[in-house]
Amino acid sequence: MKSVTFSADNKQAIIQTQERLLDALLVRDIEVKMLCKGRGMCATCHVYVTKNPHSLTPMTDREKLTLSVLTGAQPNSRLACQAHVLGDGVEVSLPNGLYIESFSDIEALIGKRTTQPILHPVTGRVLIQEKKIITRSAITELRNVDVDIQQLSLERSKLNN
Repeated sequence: MKSVTFSADNKQAIIQTQERLLDALLVRDIEVKMLCKGRGMCATCHVYVTKNPHSLTPMTDREKLTLSVLTGAQPNSRLACQAHVLGDGVEVSLPNGLYIESFSDIEALIGKRTTQPILHPVTGRVLIQEKKIITRSAITELRNVDVDIQQLSLERSKLNN
């Protein structure tokens, strides 16, 4: 058994050795959209490893590629679906923002003030800043936010070959 600590509240999740950081998020009931279903192709499980990154498996090529297009990626970024926990003492923090899955996710928020930035599910780019009221005119620019993960997978496969 290994422990993963979340820096926001200093609480731990206990998971089996070799389980993914994603499993620690799920144990803690942290909402993760998992748009790509854990295949390392979207940003919806992006985390920052703040302690003991050496206690995780090395990055896969797919993870490196996905992080290379992620706007908010930092040197300590990992995709929770790709990083497996090998040792104790891993601490993670979550990016500030809400990943959206489709245009309809934003459309449902018209007239409401965002409590956190709204982020693109693949690039992590901030689509709507925190504390802004979401207006219909603001979201018309975001109609292209619907993400076809299958198509993205094909495009990235072509890049790798």
